[in-house]
Amino acid sequence: MKFLSSLKPKIYNKDTALVLVILLLSALLAILPSGFETPFGRNTVRVRAKILQVDNSDIQTFGIVSAGEQWLLVEIMDGEYSGQQFESTNSLIGKMETDKMFQVGDVAFVVLDFIGNEVFSVTAYDHYRLNFELLLVIIFATLLIGFAGWSGVKALLSFVFALLLMWKILFPRILLGQDPILVSLVVVTALTAATLYLVAGVNKTAFVAFMGAMLGVLLTCGLALLLLPPFRLHGAIQPFSETLLYSGFEHLNLTRMFLAAIFIGASGAVLDVAIDVSTSMGEVVEKRPDLSTAELIKSGFTVGRNMTSTMVTTLLMAYASGYMALLMVFMAQGIPPLNLLNTNYVAAEILKTVVGSLGLVTVAPFTAIVGGFIYVHKERSYGTEKSGVFYD
Repeated sequence: MKFLSSLKPKIYNKDTALVLVILLLSALLAILPSGFETPFGRNTVRVRAKILQVDNSDIQTFGIVSAGEQWLLVEIMDGEYSGQQFESTNSLIGKMETDKMFQVGDVAFVVLDFIGNEVFSVTAYDHYRLNFELLLVIIFATLLIGFAGWSGVKALLSFVFALLLMWKILFPRILLGQDPILVSLVVVTALTAATLYLVAGVNKTAFVAFMGAMLGVLLTCGLALLLLPPFRLHGAIQPFSETLLYSGFEHLNLTRMFLAAIFIGASGAVLDVAIDVSTSMGEVVEKRPDLSTAELIKSGFTVGRNMTSTMVTTLLMAYASGYMALLMVFMAQGIPPLNLLNTNYVAAEILKTVVGSLGLVTVAPFTAIVGGFIYVHKERSYGTEKSGVFYD
């Protein structure tokens, strides 16, 4: 019987069981209603439409921006109204970041509003990009699976699970008035566990990385709570946060949303460092099972130092890139660096970067210490104490 059981395909193991569980959870999240599918009780349908005619006579141009209303004649390309033509409008408010202009032949993403069974209005929401986005996702998934094989499949699953968990749990819970920090901690914990166990497998490598990563995330959260008051920042500095208040969600605590965004943003880099340190320590133990706990921790520290140094710069670039235009505006106007650093937008990015980096710096030693006690243990055998190694 033991011989027969040893012939079982490797696919029937705890790692595959975890994949099936995450698949099931992802499917449940996909069909789970968020409660915000149709805002304010509107009866709408979203379809593609081809632009047949354009009238720009009501649009006024002021320098480099335009404002007014663009009249369109569109032909529906999807659904039960396919082939039918409707008049539509495209409002421009003079903001280049949100305004769009259509030309004859463009394919638009339009929203049909109904009163009863009749189409009441047709709004050209934006240019239709979903086909190109789907193509990019397919290319990404193909390359990932082609390069990493089964590990790529699990990484892709963790990516999808993360998106669904944020869209169906994180955002709706916060909109409903639950504490952003607590909800975010729960979601980050679930994402951290799912990602690490899917990628590394159900083993001690993933457990060590999970413990180290969560200690880093909790430290980042604590530092954000501690350091925000001296900075005197409000959560409204986040883009579109004020718009969220005006949309009927005045109860939201924007400041705690901003704090949650700090450790959510740093969690990805924290995961990367934690799993690399844990994997390296696991390899060291496999080659040198005679190492003591102190020696293994020292090896983990050595691995973590170089990784942390590069990841801090990565975190800085990730945060700074979102405000390139703002920084260039200050430079173009000749504003001194001290004034720049004291601006609320820049101060907020400094807080994000420094707090995120502090959590990142500590996750390597956290992982190394946890790994030192998990990978190596002491056991008594025949009255003597010897070192041993945990194996799966």
